[in-house]
Amino acid sequence: MSGRMIDIAIVGGGLSGGLVALALHRAQPEMRLALLEASDVLGGNHRWSWFASDLDEAGTALLAQFRKNEWDEGYDVFFPAHARHLRAPYRSLASTDFDAGLRRELPGDAIRTQCDVVSLDARGVTLADGERIEARSVIDCRGWDPVGHFKGGWQVFMGRHMRTHVPHRIDRPVIMDATVEQHGAYRFVYVLPLGVDELFIEDTYYADSPTLDRSALSGRIDRYARAQGWDGDILGGETGVLPVITGGNFRAYQDATRVTGVAMAGSRGGFVHPLTSYTLPWAVETALAIASEAKLPGEQLAAMLEARARNHWSQTGFYRMLGTMLFAAAQPDLRYRIFERFYRLPEGLIENFYAARSTLGERMRVLAGRPPVPVHRAMGALLSGAAPLSANTTMQDQA
Repeated sequence: MSGRMIDIAIVGGGLSGGLVALALHRAQPEMRLALLEASDVLGGNHRWSWFASDLDEAGTALLAQFRKNEWDEGYDVFFPAHARHLRAPYRSLASTDFDAGLRRELPGDAIRTQCDVVSLDARGVTLADGERIEARSVIDCRGWDPVGHFKGGWQVFMGRHMRTHVPHRIDRPVIMDATVEQHGAYRFVYVLPLGVDELFIEDTYYADSPTLDRSALSGRIDRYARAQGWDGDILGGETGVLPVITGGNFRAYQDATRVTGVAMAGSRGGFVHPLTSYTLPWAVETALAIASEAKLPGEQLAAMLEARARNHWSQTGFYRMLGTMLFAAAQPDLRYRIFERFYRLPEGLIENFYAARSTLGERMRVLAGRPPVPVHRAMGALLSGAAPLSANTTMQDQA
């Protein structure tokens, strides 16, 4: 592409970058796009999941052509003193299917993997081999490092894809099984039945530290599977460490990361759920917004996304407050009680919570009644906040 001006260069072929490219191509198929990814596949090694109610009609349509798992019968949660079946349909997309779907739909010359970008500016990107790609607009969809500007804790997880030797007899997802030993954090196990003899099992922790002990987590998944009577072969897996943002200075983050005239999307732009670390609904929403304004000059596109990100930060303050209560007020081994109480609330409220669109009445309902943490600890947490994020850990596009 050296010496040839293209319309839009998208740096980062993860969830956000891939969906931006897809939305742009569908809306403006004549546009010349470049989706630049440093690794050899798009989407990395991830699984993204979401509730069907997270997306509107346009968002659902954007993802319609990807092969994915769908459970229309809802999902289950389990806590020491409460279990419940909820009816919201659930969806899950593996990164291998994401990669395949993008390669089916995007022009072949639009995708460039093993493409190491060393610098970018409002007029294009420069690759490690010296190649220069000139572009009318540049969108940065790489990951981010939230350390230095934000407070909070961490979501640490290990997922395992396995094939069982006999049918596992699980017919719907288990979103949270918090009946397991807590190990100094809010721990739960997440289970997706991908087929009659395939499971995805994830061990997740809302922890004060970003430490990921692969050996310990693998052993705990082994023991959980054996306790359920699941024996089989490991087909693959993933690990992740995600920040759970409870506060900070978002404008300072934007000032520190801004490249004049370059738009930022995905987690790098700040489009995440601060408590769950979900990114997919906002990756979809942002991709569609970019596609609708695809012909804006690069500087205007960058300003538009910065404004959307600040609005998102403002609108999600309630969830950061809840995150503060989780990390700063609740004793680590008792954090599960916050979610145990939450899952007794109406289903519509729970769906809106995950989509980060809770109404004022729903927010009041979440806070009403006897709190699951001591009042004095809750007040102290709100006054002092959670600890600053202090580890050099890069945010992943994980739902």
